[in-house]
Amino acid sequence: MRRLGFALLVSVARAALDFESVLLTSEHTKALPAVDFAKGEGRLPRSGCKAWPGGKDWPSDFEWRLLNATVDGALLKPTPPSTVCYRGPNFNVDQCSYLLNNASTSDFWIEDPVTVLTPWTQGLTCMPALNATGNCTQGGFPVYVLNATTVKDIQAAVNYARNKNIRLIIKNTGHDFGGRSVGAGSLSIWTHNLDAFELIRGYKKGNYSGTAAHFGSGLQGWQLFNHMFLANLTIVGGGFRTIGANGGWMAGGGHGNLASFHGLAADQVLELHVVTADGRYVIADEEQNTDLFYALRGGGGSTYGVVTSAIVKTYPPATLTSSLLSIACNPPPDTNARARFAPIDNSTHFVNDTARFWDALHVYFRFKPAIVLAGGVDWDYLYPLGNNSYSFRTRITYPNASPTAAEALLKPLYDSLASAGFTFTLNRTELTPTPYAGTAITPVSPGSNGLQNTRYRSRLIPHSNFASDAIFNRTFAAIRSVTEEGGYTLHGLAIGPSPKAAGYPGITAAVHPAWRENVLHLAYMTVQPPNLTPKEAREEEDRANRFLKPLRDITKGTGSYINEGDPGEPDWQASFFGANYKGLLKIKRKRDPWGVFWAPTTVGSESWEVVTLDGYPRSQNGRLCRVEGGKGEWDGE
Repeated sequence: MRRLGFALLVSVARAALDFESVLLTSEHTKALPAVDFAKGEGRLPRSGCKAWPGGKDWPSDFEWRLLNATVDGALLKPTPPSTVCYRGPNFNVDQCSYLLNNASTSDFWIEDPVTVLTPWTQGLTCMPALNATGNCTQGGFPVYVLNATTVKDIQAAVNYARNKNIRLIIKNTGHDFGGRSVGAGSLSIWTHNLDAFELIRGYKKGNYSGTAAHFGSGLQGWQLFNHMFLANLTIVGGGFRTIGANGGWMAGGGHGNLASFHGLAADQVLELHVVTADGRYVIADEEQNTDLFYALRGGGGSTYGVVTSAIVKTYPPATLTSSLLSIACNPPPDTNARARFAPIDNSTHFVNDTARFWDALHVYFRFKPAIVLAGGVDWDYLYPLGNNSYSFRTRITYPNASPTAAEALLKPLYDSLASAGFTFTLNRTELTPTPYAGTAITPVSPGSNGLQNTRYRSRLIPHSNFASDAIFNRTFAAIRSVTEEGGYTLHGLAIGPSPKAAGYPGITAAVHPAWRENVLHLAYMTVQPPNLTPKEAREEEDRANRFLKPLRDITKGTGSYINEGDPGEPDWQASFFGANYKGLLKIKRKRDPWGVFWAPTTVGSESWEVVTLDGYPRSQNGRLCRVEGGKGEWDGE
């Protein structure tokens, strides 16, 4: 991390983290008017498109250097990591080999300022490959990256982008499946290094009184868990260790192991520190900037402002007791081929008949409401292996349950399996409580080597779909068909962040209302091959929507989880935001009349479109322009 240099220290509101005390001042704006704050009534620029590199409205190299001086050298102009695989000045065979073989077992991709886990949204213009041919281009990656370590950095970037009409994007860890952290011809605010953490003893806000945690938007899950270990307390975190504990995960709702017990990440927030589209640094809570406080807790990221830090609730230290259930049907003989999808070991139950395999899963999925009602969650992976072969693996986790209590909660499941003719035995070796806040952990790879082009399509399944055998049977048939007939991998979670679990002040958040009645979050995954033509990509999108239509039809009125949703989701406004969309759009218009913040399938994004250079659907490799016929203002209601 770079040094802060001579940055001006300014006293700000109570509970600000150290990096939030360094603010943009009039001295900076006088020296560089391009970073001045917004004045007067906001409106969209006259140009129908954002500035484009090489165009007459794009800042000169000298102007970019002036911005870099204002932010004390924090402005980067990075190239895609895979340039080392292509003939040119950066070509390096050893480094290319490292990207392909070793980078995914390190922090390399997380520490890179441009990389995201799903490069298909970038346009696939520079994929790592030995003996790569063709050219490596920037594509949908940003032109400049602001490595933010102070609020001043973020304010300067927001003001510069607004005043110069430059596309602005926000990137944290790169756990982005919808193209919201990439954008051609853009300036990116990289919040990765805003990882400060502190505890606030005796914090009082509304109905909350006790210890609160205050941390920056760049803090990762593994760092959060280690702070929990040192403090002997619990804070709601994500399911993967390199997910940002704040930022887009929280803004989109944010689920994890404690969601049925303590609610979503958005339900934990007591106070937010934010840089808004006018460049101001504000605090949002139940007493001030209440519209932002509402919208930023579940109303989507990259939309209303840049969250610099959050103050959240803490809980007494918790334990997580889990049990593993693994079922395989006609697994292929090649051990390596099976292990690529899911481990098959001594704890796996084998079923040789496909119909019997689905019967076992029918029993298991019928049990999911019981998991949620007990405050638990599960994490399922169902892999189609070809030739009527499948592998299913799930881990059921109960917070604050002893092994004996967890076994009692699981007994009805195994009784139901026995009644259906399955002699599955409870895996007692897994019934060991793990202190959620009591074990120090190390970071792990995000699981991407630049080739794992996962594309997610998701759906929220409510309690009403489990209310009777008849409706559940139709629901399960739709769930089954997407994998059995469509060939899509299923990632499912029994997860129920009910109003009771959300508590105060979560019940007032902008979280999609469907979450409050949810039992099952389903995500269907496929790998987007890097060699698909635009025509083939459109055909695959149409195919996925056809297979998912019966599931969407039987869950009308619910929705999809935006953080694991698809940028091609039909009627995304209703799917990702539900009845909250109209109110959120009003907040967007009020807070960002300039259109500073834009990302696909976020509130207000339908007023803009990416004119792609490659014709690839949902690609961010193109200029951002207002939709044809736009008149320089937000669409009417």
